[in-house]
Amino acid sequence: MTGTVGDRIVVESEQVGTPTREGEILEVTEGDLGVRYRVRWSDGHVSVFRPSAGSAIIVPTEKAARRS
Repeated sequence: MTGTVGDRIVVESEQVGTPTREGEILEVTEGDLGVRYRVRWSDGHVSVFRPSAGSAIIVPTEKAARRS
């Protein structure tokens, strides 16, 4: 599933004891190497993230709004 602007992205850690990261997708860029997301993480910083297969869960905006 490809995320869209406004969706939430949840990334599980691959290391034991490292917390899950969650953020809001601000921009979606598709290129030769796949999809990249500009994300505002829950701690406030913004970065570009390119998930590997199965490393991220996209929560569509409508579901994200119901969770809050």
